Amino acid sequence: MKPITIRNIRTIATAPMGASWLIVLVETSEPGITGIGCASFRMRYHTVITTIERYLKPLLIGRDVSEIEDIWQTSMVQSYWRNSPVFNSAIAGIDIALWDIKGKMANMPVYQLLGGKSRPAAAVYSHADGKDLQEVGDNFSKFREQGYKFIRCQLGGYGGKVHEITSPDNVLPGNYFDPPAYAKSVIKLFDYIRENFGTDTELIHDVHSRLSPIDVIKLARNLEPHNLFWLEDAFPPELLDWYTLMRQHTLTPQAVGEIFTHPREWEPLINDRLIDFIRLNITKVGGITPGKKIAAKAESNGVRLGSYAGCSSPVAVAATLHVNLNAYSFGAMEWNSWKYMEDVMSEMFPGLPQVRSGYMYANDQPGLGIGINEKMALKFPCPEDSLGMDIHDVPLWTTTRTPDGSSTRP
Repeated sequence: MKPITIRNIRTIATAPMGASWLIVLVETSEPGITGIGCASFRMRYHTVITTIERYLKPLLIGRDVSEIEDIWQTSMVQSYWRNSPVFNSAIAGIDIALWDIKGKMANMPVYQLLGGKSRPAAAVYSHADGKDLQEVGDNFSKFREQGYKFIRCQLGGYGGKVHEITSPDNVLPGNYFDPPAYAKSVIKLFDYIRENFGTDTELIHDVHSRLSPIDVIKLARNLEPHNLFWLEDAFPPELLDWYTLMRQHTLTPQAVGEIFTHPREWEPLINDRLIDFIRLNITKVGGITPGKKIAAKAESNGVRLGSYAGCSSPVAVAATLHVNLNAYSFGAMEWNSWKYMEDVMSEMFPGLPQVRSGYMYANDQPGLGIGINEKMALKFPCPEDSLGMDIHDVPLWTTTRTPDGSSTRP
């Protein structure tokens, strides 16, 4: 039988919900078989487009689409230096599309190719935030009424930006927050949630690496009475050795990994059982091919998937969902509801995964089961300034500063 080969690779940049998404289409030599993937890197999507168009596309045109593993390995070492967020995202877009193609060729959903379902649907959590405790409580109640069993609680966004900031003269622009005030507000927040809503809901909080290592360890200990499902991103990738000390001093479960791009970030934490959930980001690790391997490694060490799909495109959400449905060791999956634009999203991405009572369901269509309406996607262009950067992201929440004007981790 003549092999089906890659005929063309195209990218579509779109931003129906404000965040810039980069969709990848891999067209094949077989008429009617096209794979869809996601290569989104919302702050640097132009760089990802260049990587695909200038470097990966010439490498892969003519390749047999069935050789997913070899294509991934070849692509990863093509530039010699590897495991960057840009290059991993580019590879992920093509890798996810190739799995979609393989599913269509086999007439099976991708989760069947991975070994079938371990569960009929994946538990998801969303974010109850607010400018004060009452607003957080109101949003928390809405999610509970919708059937969510897992809810992330934040007060004033990352870093708890609800406090008055006093800074010296001539500080630079940035996203300012007060670390000590933030740490105290987290305790008040979870006191309020447990006192008003009981213990039936699994609670999550994202530190976003906004505290010093010793202060976040103290926070984790102080949160023990509230029995969190997990505390997220206690330390940035530069300070992962602190998880050893964290494990020695608190029983609060730990989750990390949404910005990981290199195996040496997640492997030691999983091998030494220093975390309880690995925050698999399907685009930043390079696609489904490495994602399924990370899931297997986590399972062998008693670590569960706590997959990231927060600002992801529906295509990345679908790919993540297929891995989560298959993986035996799974906890919950982050998801930012597109409910307020559900009609638009359903039309733009036919086959959109459905959420009911806090669980996300894949359809049983071949491949990922999702497509894209290209004409509609072009109606929502990515917002750009003269430098070609996403004005929603640069330099707002990633330009984080403490009250004295010091730059800190976002």
